[in-house]
Amino acid sequence: MMRAVLVLLAGFVGVAPAAATEAIVTGLSQNRVQITANFDGSEILIYGAVKRDAPAPLDAALEVIVTVEGPSTPLVIRRKEKVAGIWLNLSAVTIDAAPSFYAVATTGPLDKILSDTEDLRHHITLPQVIRAVGISAEAENAPDFTEALRRIRMEEDRYRIAERSVALTQETLFRTDVVLPANLTEGDYKVRLFILRGGAVIDSQERLIGVRKAGLERFLYNLAHQQPFLYGVISLLMAAVAGWAASAAFKFVRS
Repeated sequence: MMRAVLVLLAGFVGVAPAAATEAIVTGLSQNRVQITANFDGSEILIYGAVKRDAPAPLDAALEVIVTVEGPSTPLVIRRKEKVAGIWLNLSAVTIDAAPSFYAVATTGPLDKILSDTEDLRHHITLPQVIRAVGISAEAENAPDFTEALRRIRMEEDRYRIAERSVALTQETLFRTDVVLPANLTEGDYKVRLFILRGGAVIDSQERLIGVRKAGLERFLYNLAHQQPFLYGVISLLMAAVAGWAASAAFKFVRS
């Protein structure tokens, strides 16, 4: 009798519904941006959908976070202080790596839809993507330097936080537009997309956007880095020709 009960329970376990799983499918309107002489920025449409093998959970709402990150570089941040009426650089810290561009777009307030633990794990917010290890030993009030970096680059429109800018339809389809500024750094821009419930990341996906100089800008860039002597000679000749042309035009106007 007991054996029969165990077999019956095993049968129920075998047919029990599986936990709902959700995965993200994404796309970009373009994955390549060319910087030319008249380049004034570019707008990227980022879209996606959530695929499920069971009905969506009802215990927590679905949220979406999209980040776009430009190439990171080390840099030194200096703080000026006024001494005897003169502004001097008295203290400085070295940032190991800071993105040249960083944008965050969300369906809701970051502090409501993303837990601190998940932020530490996935490096989503601005404080998590700026790597500044050991700056506390370089200057007093070291966090003020990274805060100044964030403030300055946000004023330059190179860092952006756009909460509630991701449109989500029936917890399935989503889209957002991210504007890349004119002063882009050449390189690969990393696009990360996250879906969350209850502050936890369920799934994520990463795409790349290649930003490259094109046309005359590309030629001059390659010439300056691959043949600096020839680049210098051509620059001097162009400056001499421009000076001669300006002088000739001035004499013609006076006559």
